[in-house]
Amino acid sequence: MALLPRSARDFGSAQYWERFFQQRGPRAFEWYGGYLELCAALHKYVRPRDKVLVVGCGNSELSEQMYDVGYQDIVNVDISEVVINQMRERNAHRRPKMSYLRMDMLQMDFQDAQFQVVLDKGTLDAILVDEEEATLERVDRMFAEISRVLQVGGRYLCISLAQAHVVKKAVGYFSQEGWMVRVHQVSGSEDGAAKQQFVLPIFVYVMTKFKKIPGSVLQILEICTEEQDKPVRVESAEQLVEAVKERQLYALLRSQLNKNPSTSHVSLDLCDADAGKPRYTLHVVDSPSVKASRNNHFAIFIIPQGRETEWLFGTEAGRKQLAASAGFRRLITVALHRGQHYEGMEGIQAELSGKVMELAPPGLPSQQQVPFLSVGGDIGVRTIQHQDTSAMSGEYLIEDVKGDNMCYFRRLIFLSNRNVVQSEARLLSSAAPRGQKKRKKDKKKQASGSTEAPPTSACQTIDRSYLCCEHHKAMVAGLALLRNPELLPGAQLSVLVIGLGGGSLPLFIHDYFCQSRVEAVEIDPSMLEVATRWFGFSQGNRMKVHISDGLDYVAELAAAAAPARYDAVMFDVDSKDPTLGMSCPPPAFVETSFLQKVRTILAPEGVFVLNLVCRDSLLKDSVLASLKEVFPLLYARRIEGEVNEILFCQPHPEGKLAAPELLETARTLERTLRRPGRAWDSSYVLSDMLKAVEIV
Repeated sequence: MALLPRSARDFGSAQYWERFFQQRGPRAFEWYGGYLELCAALHKYVRPRDKVLVVGCGNSELSEQMYDVGYQDIVNVDISEVVINQMRERNAHRRPKMSYLRMDMLQMDFQDAQFQVVLDKGTLDAILVDEEEATLERVDRMFAEISRVLQVGGRYLCISLAQAHVVKKAVGYFSQEGWMVRVHQVSGSEDGAAKQQFVLPIFVYVMTKFKKIPGSVLQILEICTEEQDKPVRVESAEQLVEAVKERQLYALLRSQLNKNPSTSHVSLDLCDADAGKPRYTLHVVDSPSVKASRNNHFAIFIIPQGRETEWLFGTEAGRKQLAASAGFRRLITVALHRGQHYEGMEGIQAELSGKVMELAPPGLPSQQQVPFLSVGGDIGVRTIQHQDTSAMSGEYLIEDVKGDNMCYFRRLIFLSNRNVVQSEARLLSSAAPRGQKKRKKDKKKQASGSTEAPPTSACQTIDRSYLCCEHHKAMVAGLALLRNPELLPGAQLSVLVIGLGGGSLPLFIHDYFCQSRVEAVEIDPSMLEVATRWFGFSQGNRMKVHISDGLDYVAELAAAAAPARYDAVMFDVDSKDPTLGMSCPPPAFVETSFLQKVRTILAPEGVFVLNLVCRDSLLKDSVLASLKEVFPLLYARRIEGEVNEILFCQPHPEGKLAAPELLETARTLERTLRRPGRAWDSSYVLSDMLKAVEIV
């Protein structure tokens, strides 16, 4: 199109703008919206009595519209003589007090401190097209002139698309001059044509001139989004640039989702306006294969508190299954965050309705009612029982949550990895968190979500017969690889568990293998206190915990003159390094030299059980190769819906059991464990745990 420049640099050329306005004629050309979009910000910072300078006015109608509502002391300047003549002619009779002057804003003829407001609508963006030295020098001259003609206390209002280099330059220059800098996001237009023209949001930089104090390094930097009237203070120009970028990415996401179904995983956090902490996590799931009908375009699913880590809600595959079964073409799942207060389903619906409608699918009928769904119609219950900090594991908390079938569960969560349940135990029915009994007067309190309860010492309320974690069930089932399953429950098994956590794995083995001697090794002394106080763990003649690094403890055992021999060695230890592709165990635990030490302390017919969580396929292949080098007989059991894979390793290949024999061994072991008078989780079938075992 002839009106567009050959290169972005032409935007700073007087010749380009002369040619542009000659070709366009008197039709108004609006950069970045009109008065209706901008009036909220303009009225906040421009008073009717202010003397206003508009730089690079072009043939925009903004000055005219401001004049008509009472801002009559306006001076407009532009480098193009053609457009200045057009605007003078257009306004000579209707707006006699408004003036238009041909002037280069890099060298203006005005007196110092002549204006209270300088208004710039797209002019800075047109000049600052790159970061070359000549361009930056022109911008410095522009800023210096604006500073010169503004009074102390005056405001430079710059309307911009806020590209990163533009924000960085403007904020950096004026904050160093001691000015207060505030960035406003302009509310989106309801006009369809305007929305189509500008996908990215428009921002107004409000730079307020303060008298510069020599030696002062104080910077006042703020951002005010379209959802907030109250500005939020930020610490640096970099944070301000990042906050603007987040709003731009959200606008692009909205535009994409409003036009087409999403073909990839889309998620975003909505933060608490006051604290800036995540309040909701939204996942957008499109199901184009669902046949469209009038009422199945769009729905919102509120995940009950405490259940966001379940496969159905916490994985992409699970959410796709949920969306398909719900029968909606677009489903947004909403996870509720810890430490936030929620006023029940109705309160959440009122809070989210406006925001989720911004993510509505294309073709949503106007006035369409969008349903809010959940499991059982409520938002679940999450009670934070205890929160503390460990020197080794960082911040952690103990929370009780209501799961499916009205059962309550206690969980250990490391806040460095808050979406992963570190340890979990089921509470007996009498141990529901205090304040959760269903009384009419407490209904509103129940709906409010996260609460902080005083610490309790009711560890006896833990259901020790129930293993919550599927990988723990598989690890226990691996004991069927030991010989004579009928004798195992009463045999004097020696078991070493590296990694205590909440203690449910060693505790189960201790309780159900009644003559076993269990040793657990835990590097973090805080976790022993957590397990004892909150998960019903206790030590005794047959249960001993060693506070030590598992690597050192195994190495010391292997180096002994007569090394101890264990019937089973189990590794259930997480890595503290989130950058690795393997979160369990740390890499040092699967190095060949260390695995040789594990073999040294394992009985000849013993079993080494390893919980492996590895997303890096190459790293996983390397781990399996190291294990095979030391343990020729290797079984693998993948946990459905999880990344966990349980590996059963034995030192002698001749001990291999065929699948039917292995399953029968597991059934025999389970029969002997299910003794009369002892509780047993009926859903826990040892042979089921071994059905999918493969020999590696």
